[in-house]
Amino acid sequence: MIKSMRMTALAAALVAATSLTAAAEVVYHRGNSADPETLDQHKTSTTYEAHILRDLYEGLVAYSVDGKIIPGAAESWTVSEDGLTYTFKMRPDAKWSNGDPVVAGDFEYSLRRIMKPETGAKYANVLYPIKNAEKVNTGELPPEELGVKAIDDATFEITLESPTPYFIDLLGHQTGLPVHPATVEKYGSDFIKPENIVTNGAFVLADFTPNDSITAVKNEYFHDAENVKIDKVKFYPTEDRGAALRRFQAGELHTNNDVPLEQIDFIKENFGEQFHVAPYLGTYYYAVNHESEAMSDPEVRQALSMAIDREFLAEEIWGGTMVAAYSFVPPGIANYGEPARAEWADMDLLDREDLAMQILEEKGYSESNPLEVEIRYNTSENHKNTAVAIADMWKPLGVEVTLLNTDTKTHYAHLRDRGDFDVARAGWIGDYSDPQNFLFMLESDNDGFNYARYNNPEYDALMDEAARTMDLEKRAEILKQAETLFMRDLPFFPLMYYGSKNIIADSVSGFEDNLLDVHPSRYISINE
Repeated sequence: MIKSMRMTALAAALVAATSLTAAAEVVYHRGNSADPETLDQHKTSTTYEAHILRDLYEGLVAYSVDGKIIPGAAESWTVSEDGLTYTFKMRPDAKWSNGDPVVAGDFEYSLRRIMKPETGAKYANVLYPIKNAEKVNTGELPPEELGVKAIDDATFEITLESPTPYFIDLLGHQTGLPVHPATVEKYGSDFIKPENIVTNGAFVLADFTPNDSITAVKNEYFHDAENVKIDKVKFYPTEDRGAALRRFQAGELHTNNDVPLEQIDFIKENFGEQFHVAPYLGTYYYAVNHESEAMSDPEVRQALSMAIDREFLAEEIWGGTMVAAYSFVPPGIANYGEPARAEWADMDLLDREDLAMQILEEKGYSESNPLEVEIRYNTSENHKNTAVAIADMWKPLGVEVTLLNTDTKTHYAHLRDRGDFDVARAGWIGDYSDPQNFLFMLESDNDGFNYARYNNPEYDALMDEAARTMDLEKRAEILKQAETLFMRDLPFFPLMYYGSKNIIADSVSGFEDNLLDVHPSRYISINE
């Protein structure tokens, strides 16, 4: 009887201990727009992939809670007087999730990997400021010629082609995140699987169930693990913003990074300070396929662009969470001044519509002989409502619009793989505050992001000249000339400048609004 009572007491204690452990586990349920195409940091290109990767990995530099660049795997760095050589001192307590030390050689390996042509990195050209990067990426030079060098385990050196004022900020991008060399060598492309992956960030991947969730657990080897308050973060693809809002209301999500705009008044009225709208360094635009028969005429492109009521889109469709855009580069960006605006930007909307109608009539288009245009967009009520509104704006011009939507992964893969289209919705969020980060997308050899297939040697020459120009004022003038060509040729229709739209539960702390809308989970606390 006594033995039985002891066993019962032991069982009860074990149950209690298990319950306490489960109750003590802090899980951050995080809405994240869409499923990633991949978790290979060298093959990604979207912000929703970046949110996950920043939790799993740490680059030479990282982001603070308010979106500023801070030391990451490197504890400090120095820059040579000519601005060409950056020397990084590695953090001595940085480790991978298997306990291996993070060393300079890991970054040498990683940067060489992203530049190898066989890696197929769509975003590799963002790192072209590194010496020989373009030639390595195009196969003209071997990876060993890239301007990166592990001096020893604790010292890493990067040499640039020319002084690049935004280079440290650039290293915060996901292209600067390292891979674990031994794991990549052993598993190849399967290194990203939960059972294989080794990471050096605050979290390590535990599970990836497509169209359901991605689970990452705290990395106890992370150098700042003692200050990470989250035991587990679960990312949910929330393409259906309405469903995400209902999940937030039900307490199933702590945060979500977008909202259904058709419910914006309800959200503002009922969510109060839980709804955060803040300035965001990005442009919402329509890519225009210059190889499409319908879109090949620059005058037609100008007519269609000038007929769009951007204020209506920003205020009515997007509920005042966006700002009408008449340039591709957002205002307020560093190293630039005022962007180059469309020549007709200050015209009255009715006059613009009349002029647009006149242009299309001269081209032979009318309601009886309509210009047929297909608008593609990725699944979202917000994007659908935008496309429907623009179709209505074009209808009086004699434009017959059809709409085609696909999920986000399929949509962007179609654009990157040069699939057929007329007009396609896209958006660009700045990786660093510099106009080059927007204008480089339209360089003719930028296969990853030049969705329009824009090919203008004059534009390319200006971008090359800007890259060689050390004087920031002269560089800004050259980039302004490039954007002026952009606004003349219209490879993209700039529509709106972004505002970030986050809903954040009262129980969440450590989520601070910032221009890049960067919110590493390592800073989040849940108090429920």
